[in-house]
Amino acid sequence: MGQLIDGVWKDTQLVSSSRSGAFQRQNATFRNWITADGRAGPSGEGGFPAEAGRYHLYVSFACPWAHRTLIFRQLKGLENLIDVSVVHPDMLGDGWTFAQDFDGATGDTLYGLPFLRDIYVKADPGVTARVSVPVLWDKQRETIVSNESSEIIRMFNSAFDGITGNTSDYWPADLRDEIAPVNDRIYDTLNNGVYKSGFATSQTAYDEAVTALFETLDWLEERLSSRRYLMGDRLTEADWRLFPTLARFDQVYHLHFKCNRRRIIDYPNLWAYARELYQWPGVAGTVRSDHFVRHYHYSHESINPHRIIPINPVIDWDEPHRRG
Repeated sequence: MGQLIDGVWKDTQLVSSSRSGAFQRQNATFRNWITADGRAGPSGEGGFPAEAGRYHLYVSFACPWAHRTLIFRQLKGLENLIDVSVVHPDMLGDGWTFAQDFDGATGDTLYGLPFLRDIYVKADPGVTARVSVPVLWDKQRETIVSNESSEIIRMFNSAFDGITGNTSDYWPADLRDEIAPVNDRIYDTLNNGVYKSGFATSQTAYDEAVTALFETLDWLEERLSSRRYLMGDRLTEADWRLFPTLARFDQVYHLHFKCNRRRIIDYPNLWAYARELYQWPGVAGTVRSDHFVRHYHYSHESINPHRIIPINPVIDWDEPHRRG
């Protein structure tokens, strides 16, 4: 693993920890917006209008943050408007690569470049950044629009509605004040909490992270006992931001990141809920357990130095979920 410093790749330790041994996630670098008319987005950035065929998405099937964007691409009918390149699941000294010797890894279908870092340098030759997925690329200006998944899914949620006619809204105005704190808790203690548990370098940091994680899973189990989705009877982005973590939990996070008090299948409401989301039209095709099982166990040498891929449980995602 490594990062770009002034446009030069440095094969250095990418996982950042505080003095207490707590994992610290670095922020995304590119934070521009696509809007329907190309005017300013929520943070003031603009200049990227929604157009069919103009944008390209670089993803990993292994990465839960990239998984969000693939789900929204399906939900919003953007498959024919935004094409995709998929990196190889192994992330070693060269970071994400476009090697194609793994089923589903496509290579760089735009430029034929060998590494994802080359896309970052193409956008900004002097960039200093983590080379992360997803990357939303503008083919016309040959630059990165965004590498922040939470913002990409909001672009996908509405920017292209005038082109596709798909007006399904997963960030509805009347629920935003309620969705935001749910998102915040799930991100901090669960989406990122699995990493804070797995990459902790002290017992105290691990104990703090994993305790908060299972408190949130217990909270979600109780919340889903009285409602179909996190916000009630309507699917929102809160559900789709949660799902990629649930999809990886029993096969990766439970063992690899030592989040092993319980599995998702041990929570009746959460497990039924997760299966319903998996069975939602178009979603199953975005779940590639072969990629994420390989990626986590093969790429994290500090956790699994011999790179042994575990046998793992067989999970029946197609089992009826029996939700009303």
